[in-house]
Amino acid sequence: MRRSFVGRRGAPIRVGVISDTHGLLRPEALRALRGSDLIIHAGDVGAPEVLDRLRDVAPTFAVRGNNDKGAWAAKLPITADIEVGDIRVHVIHEIAHFELDDDAGISVVVSGHSHRPSAERRDGILYLNPGSAGPRRFTLPIAVACLSVSGQRVRSRIVHLDVGSR
Repeated sequence: MRRSFVGRRGAPIRVGVISDTHGLLRPEALRALRGSDLIIHAGDVGAPEVLDRLRDVAPTFAVRGNNDKGAWAAKLPITADIEVGDIRVHVIHEIAHFELDDDAGISVVVSGHSHRPSAERRDGILYLNPGSAGPRRFTLPIAVACLSVSGQRVRSRIVHLDVGSR
């Protein structure tokens, strides 16, 4: 599935990135995503209401995760390519299922699944996993991420959410 998003002319596009909510959309995550021009959810949404609440903040694109089941989830694509200004973002839940097509022109690959936040550049591509914003898994942090897109330039930031022990 291919989608396009064009921000305000000349202004950086702020993209909020979230994953693995598993039906829990924390108020801290919503606060961190406020001000986003666009939100990307990298799967394991858990409930359609999560997407409804994210859409109240900004236009939202989501892919289906391995735990997303039911009629509502069947409507979500397995992968998505989103044109964000001058770059292409590929979204997939499990990075292990990603195969790079040299002609794809991808600048950023967003994935989830591992619950481990990371941002790493390899061969000119930013691989971003925002971590999990939902229920805590083991001792992994609760996090989201932000992208700032200006022309062909992309900056990323992992935002660790202060949720205490919950």
